[in-house]
Amino acid sequence: MIDLSSDTATKPTPEMRSAMAAAPVGDEQRREDPTVNALQDYVAELTGKEAALFLPSGTMCNAIAFIVHCRRGEAAILDRTAHPNIAEGGGPAVLAGALLRTLDGVRGVFTAEQAAAEISTGDTHRSRTAMISVENTSNQGGGKVWPLERLDELQSLAKQHNIKMHMDGARLMNAVVASGTSAKTFGSYVDTVWIDLSKGLGAPVGAVLAGPRDFIEEGRLWKHRLGGAMRQAGVIAAAGLYAFEHHVERLAHDHANAKFLEAGLKEIDGVELIRNPVESNIVIFSVAKTGRSASEIAHRLLEEHDVRMSPYIDTTTIRAVTHLDITAADCERAVEAVQAVCG
Repeated sequence: MIDLSSDTATKPTPEMRSAMAAAPVGDEQRREDPTVNALQDYVAELTGKEAALFLPSGTMCNAIAFIVHCRRGEAAILDRTAHPNIAEGGGPAVLAGALLRTLDGVRGVFTAEQAAAEISTGDTHRSRTAMISVENTSNQGGGKVWPLERLDELQSLAKQHNIKMHMDGARLMNAVVASGTSAKTFGSYVDTVWIDLSKGLGAPVGAVLAGPRDFIEEGRLWKHRLGGAMRQAGVIAAAGLYAFEHHVERLAHDHANAKFLEAGLKEIDGVELIRNPVESNIVIFSVAKTGRSASEIAHRLLEEHDVRMSPYIDTTTIRAVTHLDITAADCERAVEAVQAVCG
């Protein structure tokens, strides 16, 4: 099967599995696992932060950021399409007691002017704004990379109002490769940032949250409270280290494949590209003009052509995501399959 449903579909390579099997391990909860410690040090250095924390998932990274940055009842500003708002089971509300002030950005990117309108210092009636969160790249934005000028404007605004800045970096390394901007540069605009290991980097599990040392220490407490503390976790942390060493530069191939998909889909009657142009590894397109639903077309793609894509956002939109296990030939076949189903 050609699985373009998500970059979480990646499987560890044989070389990554070997690195996992050979990893030195210890008790992670006691901070004695050398591989976990090495991964945390690597990401802290990569992002320019004082410390980092290995966590089971990116959702837990976001959860801890909201919990630590926001007192209960305080507000966070983010795009309406951002992952904590649409895909984390209400985590910011349930776990942090945080209000979400959502903005309608362009492809997930909002302006300082938009954010300023939602800032409050807090009073008897209105909650204090404690945090601004950005998603880089923006998933529902079609893999949009945050421009540095937007981040700079938001950082200035946040400093002016003593507000924390957080970056959901689930696909931060895609943003790095697509833009040529380092993770450290992106990280310099925010107080905290995390990177997912199980998407484009191709590891089977995990994410790493980075920030000031005191933030990470409080985050470690919440990691335990949320059930995220582990024992001999070096076995999975080794996959992350291997990914950073071997799978970052190759993200450019995923981006090239996504652009190939974009070009091919553009020529198909009834298919309309949205959230474009493609900047990284996500292609989003509408099939509304075919007169059929996204679910129907996705079902036929899978059943008739062994190509998996995801109905996404609404009833007529589909997402395709390129990744480690997708080749250029796979993308060519996927375009042919969409042509056959939609043509």
